[in-house]
Amino acid sequence: MGQIVIAEFMDEAAVESLRAAHPTLYDPHLVDRPEAFRAALAGARALIVRNRTRVDAALLEAAPELRVLGRLGVGLYNIDLAACQARRIDVIPASGANADAVAEYVMLAIGTLLRGVFGASAEVAAGGWPRDRLITGREIAGKTLGIIGFGDIGRRVAKLADAFRMRILGHDPLLPATHAGWAETRTEMVPLDDLLARADAVTLHVPLTAETRGLVSAARLALMKPEAVLVNAARGGVVEEAALAAALREGRLGGAALDVFETEPLPPGSPLAGLPNLLLTPHIAGATIESNARVSSLIAARVRVALAMC
Repeated sequence: MGQIVIAEFMDEAAVESLRAAHPTLYDPHLVDRPEAFRAALAGARALIVRNRTRVDAALLEAAPELRVLGRLGVGLYNIDLAACQARRIDVIPASGANADAVAEYVMLAIGTLLRGVFGASAEVAAGGWPRDRLITGREIAGKTLGIIGFGDIGRRVAKLADAFRMRILGHDPLLPATHAGWAETRTEMVPLDDLLARADAVTLHVPLTAETRGLVSAARLALMKPEAVLVNAARGGVVEEAALAAALREGRLGGAALDVFETEPLPPGSPLAGLPNLLLTPHIAGATIESNARVSSLIAARVRVALAMC
């Protein structure tokens, strides 16, 4: 019986559920040790990864018995799907398991950017009293939110935004106007440029494809209100980072929060360094204690089922 190899962090309870059913090698740092990784794959029937492992044809060559690939997340951008299909490897993402975490991240980021007061702790602790400077913070209620990409996460963001009494605009060319999600979330379906021009906050929830690469370009950033804020917790490459940096530096945009980047980690000399009103996080929007447990248990269960069927 071939083993299950888990090459990145997974919730321990889910790992134990796999060990109870199959020989399992769990090493959350295996991805950082290429030779050991390839050796472990020699007899593996299942591999479980997050987003740091590049599952390409070269890696698959080291795993001749591989039949199941579990992804602890939803994006498949790090997986060569064509190579997996050619080998008849069952690719299993954790669809929906971290959606609430991402939706909450988006709303918290929007609130932080609009209010603009939560970076004053050190100043206040030192005896400063920047009340006059910070009194210009803005409320979420009554603002217009633009959601680009109205899939599962986009719709969850809309539901949270509705609870904050925001007006909601949505754009998704793949979702028909008859889809129940528009009415259920009280979201107005609009063209992309209209959304950008009207929104006080914009959030992205699209995959990185040929059509979406550079979607938020310099020209589209110029359509946004100068006080508007932008959140990208979807995929790096959807926003033109140099254009965003210029807009923030020149005061043509109110703020931004980025959780994903064209290159991760950010390279030295990134145009995003040292910018005003910019929040940067390390691809963590979907990762919480709760979502990690959900993602891990879901993948463990689906991998067990898939192995039983092959």
